[in-house]
Amino acid sequence: MGKRLEAAEAYGCAQFADARKKLDLASPSAWMICAGATVVFDGVDSPITQTFGLGLFDDLTPEALDEIEEFLIDRGAEVMHEVCPFAGTETLGMLCKRKYRPVEISNVMYRAIEVDDEPLPSNIRVRTVAEDDADLWSRISARGWTHEHPELEEFLVGMGQVCVARENSPCFLAEIGGLPGAAGALILHKGVALLGGAATVPEFRRRGLQSALLQERMRFAAEHGCDLAMMVAEAGSNSQRNAERKGFRVAYTRLKWRLEK
Repeated sequence: MGKRLEAAEAYGCAQFADARKKLDLASPSAWMICAGATVVFDGVDSPITQTFGLGLFDDLTPEALDEIEEFLIDRGAEVMHEVCPFAGTETLGMLCKRKYRPVEISNVMYRAIEVDDEPLPSNIRVRTVAEDDADLWSRISARGWTHEHPELEEFLVGMGQVCVARENSPCFLAEIGGLPGAAGALILHKGVALLGGAATVPEFRRRGLQSALLQERMRFAAEHGCDLAMMVAEAGSNSQRNAERKGFRVAYTRLKWRLEK
């Protein structure tokens, strides 16, 4: 299962880089596969700029790690790896030998896809968005994430517009009383549905919009052949606890490693 989950996130991030390039031909966004790992560059400050699946799909060699580091360093980025524990001790040992340090802990969570036949409340509507709704979806998503950090809003609006343009990654908007109040995304990859980016604007919280978004994304995923849902949350966070209340369980705990300068 770990390979399926990691492959879904790797696919989504590679598609993000492709979408960025589609929206802006001058963008330096690029990605490659090296020793089974997906290596993504989406800009020096982008959270997408890192590797996924390092040491999980193929054995990691010093030569492959050299190639990965060169790909990112030559573009001015720090070298970051999201490493699944199933990559094994040899992979971790190689990172330690090269003076990598862990900088982030996250829990990869999963549950079976199940469709809830209960109708949504009469005042709530959830719909997928088209590209001409990209600005609306992006601003609702950004407001939901940045109400305490408004200085990040424009950065996240730009990220959101790329999300809407990404392939096999429908974006959903939840409305209450006809007003947009919450946004969420979905990445579909070989039977795995990665749920991400769900956020509600402050004035519409605790009104059932997140539950509605989850219900409709699960329905969409089932209709498109998915059997496994996935989420990623900071270990011990409110996001993890909320996911657990929705039936998600921790599959494994993952470390992000950074090459020290």
